[in-house]
Amino acid sequence: MDTTRGNNAIAVSDLASDLLDPVMRKRAGISIEVVQSWTEIVGERLAESTRPLKILWQRRASDLDPFEPAALVIACSGAAALRVQHETSEIIARINSYFGFAAIGRIKIVQKQLTDLGRERPVPPRPINGAEKERLERLTEGIEDEGLRQSLLRLGASVIGRRKPLADS
Repeated sequence: MDTTRGNNAIAVSDLASDLLDPVMRKRAGISIEVVQSWTEIVGERLAESTRPLKILWQRRASDLDPFEPAALVIACSGAAALRVQHETSEIIARINSYFGFAAIGRIKIVQKQLTDLGRERPVPPRPINGAEKERLERLTEGIEDEGLRQSLLRLGASVIGRRKPLADS
């Protein structure tokens, strides 16, 4: 774990990942990256009701034995289990796409009550006021490409909308 990056600060999540990844690989056969990327892998709807628990890799007696895809153990609430069962082939395809090879061959579903692990939907930005809108217009007025200008205006409105409002002048 390299904690020296010049004079730059290190994100706590990077440190936590470096510490947790070896433990999770040894205990559960799963990478912290899979857990962190679960929403991107299976989609928002399934990620709300499921969690990857572990990957059960097949033991090989020797290096000459052929590779056997692993089983992914997924925890989900009882109400979501039927939906997850119907979508196992899609989940397998997505997780294998994430890994880049056919790592998972089947899914084992474990029904358990999942607590929301701090997942909060982001609060949408507030609408910007007149002074903020004028400031954005001034900042982007020299941009010739209209598509780029509109994208930057939307980005700026989103960033400014998450801050405290400026006084209208």
